[in-house]
Formats: sequence, structure tokens, C-alpha cells
Amino acid sequence: MAIVGLGYVGLPTALAFAEAGRQVVGFDISESRLADIKADRADLLASDHQRLARHLSERLEITNEPTRLSEVGAIVVCVPTPVDEHLVPDLGPLHDACVMVAEAAMPGQTIVLTSTTYVGSTRDLLVAELEARELFVGRDVFVAFSPERIDPGDANHVPERTPRVVGGVTDECTRRAIGLLADSAPVVHVVSSPEAAEATKLLENTFRAVNIAFANEFASAVRSLDLDPMEIITAAATKPFGFMPFYPGPGVGGHCIPCDPHYLLWELRRRRVSSPITEAAMTAIAHRPLDVVRRAQEVLADNSIALFGARVLVVGVAYKPGVADVRESPALEIIAELNRRGADVHFTDPLVDQIRVGEHVMTADAPEGSWDLVIVHTAHPGLDLDWLADEELVLDATYRLTLPHLQVL
Repeated sequence: MAIVGLGYVGLPTALAFAEAGRQVVGFDISESRLADIKADRADLLASDHQRLARHLSERLEITNEPTRLSEVGAIVVCVPTPVDEHLVPDLGPLHDACVMVAEAAMPGQTIVLTSTTYVGSTRDLLVAELEARELFVGRDVFVAFSPERIDPGDANHVPERTPRVVGGVTDECTRRAIGLLADSAPVVHVVSSPEAAEATKLLENTFRAVNIAFANEFASAVRSLDLDPMEIITAAATKPFGFMPFYPGPGVGGHCIPCDPHYLLWELRRRRVSSPITEAAMTAIAHRPLDVVRRAQEVLADNSIALFGARVLVVGVAYKPGVADVRESPALEIIAELNRRGADVHFTDPLVDQIRVGEHVMTADAPEGSWDLVIVHTAHPGLDLDWLADEELVLDATYRLTLPHLQVL
């Protein structure tokens, strides 16, 4: 079998199949990504680093040669589906991957898309390409959609512990996709069509987006009442029914929550269908980094310090704890806006050495220094933050720290 795309989804997927005993060809167009994998520099769970050491060159072969896709019995597509600066879906990587797969496809292959995208994309982008080559789905090749469910940095949600959803173009497509996916998932839940499976993923991440937006709003609201939002959420979470805890923070990153709901909204707009709750949630999520900057300015002003010229340290710039991933990280926008307002901004992160903010590359600093304000954005597991006790002004955007002098959003 082959995995197309060896990023934050594709590489753990490839390793899960290799661990299950499959011979896997991992394909990626990026030579630098392949070099990082070979050198064990990829951002992975410790258990996946161990799998990579066990299986690379034995059960897992990596390549940038697309002709290898003609040699396998099954192909799983795991390429990114971002949005552009206008929050419009960027279908370029997925379109290019589908064209490449269709050109390499051979009779008898099973092809499964996993990339989050709009409802109907499996038929539009893959089935149409295959049938243009006179490979008819359900007879010559077998196509299904099964949304990825990778949670980077969380060892509790590895593929073999996470159920999969699958919807095939035909019943035979579904049957063959189940046979493929069952190797690396405890349960495969069948839905009626690729469209139902595509919509499932959009629901999953739109649900998260709406609830995170509400948690952020609630946290800011109860701060005005001099209450601790984390105390209240923890108390509410003791209810065994009708409540699921979501937690506030500085914003959301990665290629799921900031991006995926926009695939739903984009398609609904094309159909002249409104979705006001989702629209409001995504607007709130987009504005959250600016809320952090406004709160930072307020905390400084309350202590007679102007933001212009203030020395500000951002602690942690990865989009979530435990990963080196800065894709769509709120920290990038927070730093850019602080710079725009004249602050002297630095960052520290044990997992991230450099970031690009606009046209500029910033290098991580040591936390020791003279800071007018420290903003805690990402608290990685095991990160020593005891030094914060000596800082006069600390804005905790994680809501997780317990120092008595902390300010929160």
C-alpha cells in the first residue's frame, strides 16, 4: 500500500499501517521532508519515533517517485487542505494529489481520501479524474472517503485506538476500504456515501470550533464578574450528562479548527445557505489573537507602562502543547500585532527554534531577561515555569497556571 503525503497526518498513518504488518510506500513531493524523516527529525510522538526506527527501510519505504503508486494495491491520500489569507479553501494540494493518483492508478486498486474537504470532493476531484482515464469506480478501481483522526502530540489518540468512519462510492468500494482500514483502527463505522463521511469530519471540527469560541467568550465574561473560568468549567464538568468541557485559550491553530469549518461555510455560500452560528464562531476565533493583544495592552496600561517600546516575552509559540507545529498558531498573529503596535517582542519555546512573522525570521531567546510583560501562550509538558514567580506582570493565556499574581484574558 502507499500513503500520499507524509506530514502530521500521513507519517503517523504510514507508521500505524507498518506496525500492523503492512508493507508501506510513503510518498511526499518534498525532498526536505523525506530527509527529515530519514534523519529522524520529524515531529512525532516518542512511540512513533520508535516505530520509525523499527520500520524505515523494512516495512516503510519513503520516496518522491510517483510511479511507485502504480505498484501497490491500495493508496491512502493524506495531503493538507489549508485555507488562504481570505479564508477560502486552497484545494491545490488535494487536486494535484488526486490527479497524480489517477494518473498512476491501476485496475484493482483501492483508493481512500482522508484529507478534510468539502462535501462532494471525493467524486469531484478523484472519481472524475479516474473515470476520465476510463477506470470506472466500483468496477476497475474502488474509492472511499475516510476522514483522518490524528491528534498530534497526544499518545492517547493514536490511530489504532481511534475509530474510523468510511463511506464508499459503491458497496464494494466500502467493503474494500474496510478491509484496508481495519488493519490500523479498532472500529470502522460505515456511512452511506463519501459525502456522508466528508460531512462527518466537517461536523467534528465545526463542533469543536463553536464550543471553543463559546469557552473563550464565557471566560472573558466571567472575568468581568471577578470569577475564575477554570473553576467554573471544572465544576460544570462534574455533571455526568448534558455537558462536555471545552477550555479557553489564546486561540486555535493547526490545520483543523482554524481551517476545516471554512470548507463547510464556503460550500454553503455557493448554495446560498446561511450558517450564522458557525459564521459567528469562526469570526470569534479569527479575532481571538487580537483579544490577547488588547488584554496585554490593558495589563501594561494598568501598571502605567505603554505597549509601544515595552519588552514582551511570549512563552511557547507552538499551536498546542507537546508539538513543534506552528501552523496557524495564534502566537504568530499575536507577535505580529504586538510588533505593529511598537512592542519589542521576543519568544521562547523549547520545541521551536525559529518562526517567520511576516517577512522576518525570529529566533528563540532564553527566558531570563528584563521583561515588562510575559505572555504565556503554550505551556509544553514538563516545561519549567517556576521563573515566572519573579516576573512582575504575567498574562496567562492558557488559563492553566496557578501563580497568585497572574493576569488572564
